[in-house]
Amino acid sequence: MSTIAVGGPALFIGTDTPCVALVRPAIDPAQPQVRQAAERAGVTPEEFAGPSDLWQLIADRTDGEGREVALPGLADAEAAGFAQRLLAALADPDAEFTVALTVAGHELLRVEGRPAGEGFAFLARVVPPESDGAAPLDVEIGPASLTDLRAEVEQFRRSLA
Repeated sequence: MSTIAVGGPALFIGTDTPCVALVRPAIDPAQPQVRQAAERAGVTPEEFAGPSDLWQLIADRTDGEGREVALPGLADAEAAGFAQRLLAALADPDAEFTVALTVAGHELLRVEGRPAGEGFAFLARVVPPESDGAAPLDVEIGPASLTDLRAEVEQFRRSLA
């Protein structure tokens, strides 16, 4: 079975597992694989693909714990602002920092960075809304290459422009 291509802006802190990702997945309903899957599911390709404007926060730890939080209130400008603050914090390779993503007055993600070798190590705390009923999740990430991380954040910002 062929895979369905998923696009859209995505910012990953960490590679594979553990990681935290801020993503806005976009699936093209015109893909043959989407049309086939939709037909099997008995829905239209557009229904199967779903909305392409819904942000998600995904966190994954090596012990199997993870969280996925839908962020219907997050605008592209807010995501870009988070990326800009993260990029500014990464400007000093010797400084610790904290950058938060807040949506509707609720701090959903806090990233604390600290120098580690040629890059940074991170503690990311994901705090789902109370309505989700899920406990906060801490994810230790790192160390990550400063050059690679800056490139990742820059690419994310460009994808939002």
